Amino acid sequence: MSQLRATKPGLLVCVAICVFIFLYLRNPTPEEPEEEPTYPAVVECGFYPDELCSALFEGKEVAPQIAKFCKNPHGSEILAHLHRPGNCSRISQELHFITRPLSAEEGTFPLAYIITIHKELAMFVQLLRAIYVPQNVYCIHVDEKAPKKFKTAVQSLVNCFENIFISSTREKMAYTGFRRLQADINCMKDLVHSKFQWNHVINLCGQDFPIKTNREIIHYIRSKWNDKNITPGVIQPPNIKSKMSQSHPEFTPEEDIYVPPNERFKDEPPHNLAIYFGSAYYVLTRKFVEFVLTDTRAKDMLRWSKDIHGPERHYWVTLNRLKDAPGSTPNTGWEGNVRAIKWKNKEGTVHDGCKGHYVQDACVYGPGDLPWIIQSPSLFANQFDSTEPLVVSCLERWHRLKVLGQAEVPVEPHWHFKRESQFNMKLNR
Repeated sequence: MSQLRATKPGLLVCVAICVFIFLYLRNPTPEEPEEEPTYPAVVECGFYPDELCSALFEGKEVAPQIAKFCKNPHGSEILAHLHRPGNCSRISQELHFITRPLSAEEGTFPLAYIITIHKELAMFVQLLRAIYVPQNVYCIHVDEKAPKKFKTAVQSLVNCFENIFISSTREKMAYTGFRRLQADINCMKDLVHSKFQWNHVINLCGQDFPIKTNREIIHYIRSKWNDKNITPGVIQPPNIKSKMSQSHPEFTPEEDIYVPPNERFKDEPPHNLAIYFGSAYYVLTRKFVEFVLTDTRAKDMLRWSKDIHGPERHYWVTLNRLKDAPGSTPNTGWEGNVRAIKWKNKEGTVHDGCKGHYVQDACVYGPGDLPWIIQSPSLFANQFDSTEPLVVSCLERWHRLKVLGQAEVPVEPHWHFKRESQFNMKLNR
C-alpha cells in the first residue's frame, strides 16, 4: 500500500499529460496566418502562458515537454491589433507600449537604437515594445527587399511614435556583410541629425531580445564603460588575413577563439591599420559615431570593407582600437557582455546545449533554454525566431515584470500584459 501511495502523484501526472495530448490531437490549434489571425477558443495550458512560463524559468523537467503542445496566440493578437483600424493612442495601449520615463535617471540618459529587420512582424513588435521608452530614439532599417505588406505595417506602427523612424536610405538583403554594415551607417547618419538627444547607440536585429531592462543597461554602461565604446574583439593574428569572397560566408563564433580563413585581403588595409576581428554588435558613444562619419581613416576603411568578407566583424572593433578615437578602448579584448549566444562549439563548456535547434552553429532558442538566458550577464540574447514563439512570449513577460518592478512612477494599467497576476514573481529577484 505504501508503494501505491508513493507512486500515486506520478500516475496522476501521467494521466493528466495523456488527457492533454488526447485533447490536443483531437482539436489541434491551427498555425498562425499573418493576415487573418485566429484565436483559440480554449486555453489548454492552465493560466497560459504565465503558469507554463514560470515552470520553464524554474527549470521544471516536464515543462519543455508540455510546451511542445501549447500553441502561442500572441503573434496573432499583435498582428490583429496592427491591422485593425484605429488611432495611435489605441494601438499604443493595446500593444502595451510604455509611454513615460520610468525614473529620473533614465529620463536624463537617453539611448539610441538601430534595428535591422526584414521579416517576422510580430517578433519585431515584441522586441520594440520591450526596449521602447519615450526618451530614447529608434532608427529602423527595413530591408529594401522585404514584402510590401511588411513595409507598410512597420511604417504604420512607426508613424504613431515621434521618436521612431525608418532609415532614410535602405539596403537590399542587409542580413550580413557590407550591406549590413552600410545599413548601420545609414541609420547613424539619420541619428546624428535627429532632433532627439542620445548618449550611446546600440544595434540590434529582429532575432534579438533584451535580457536587461533599460535601467540596467544604463547602469552597466555607466559603471563599467562610462564614455567608452563596447566592441568585443581581438587583434587579427599576424599571419592570418580575412576572406575576400562573399560567396561562402564563414560564421565564426563571437567568443574567445578565432577560426582563421585561408585567403588574403584583396588590398592592404588603408592607413596601415591594424585589423581586429570581433562582434558585429556594439554599444557606441555619440562622439564615436560622429568620428566614424567624418574621420578620413573611417571613411577609407569603409570603402576598403566592400571587398572583404564579414566587414561588420572588423570595422567597429578596428576603429575602436585607435587611440585617438573618442571613447576608444585600445587595450580590451572580448570584454563587454553585449550578446548571449549559444555557439555549437561551446556546448558542454560555456552552455549545456541548445534546447531549440542550431542554425549555422548558433542556437535558435527553445523553451528549455530560458533558465540559461535569464542567468546570463549579457544585455541581449540572440537568436530567436517564429518557430519557437513561446520563448519570446515568456521572455517578454518576465522582462516586463522586471521593468515595471523597477519603475519609480505610477504604473499605467495598459503597461501590464494580460493574466500577469499568475506569473511567478520570484523570477524577478
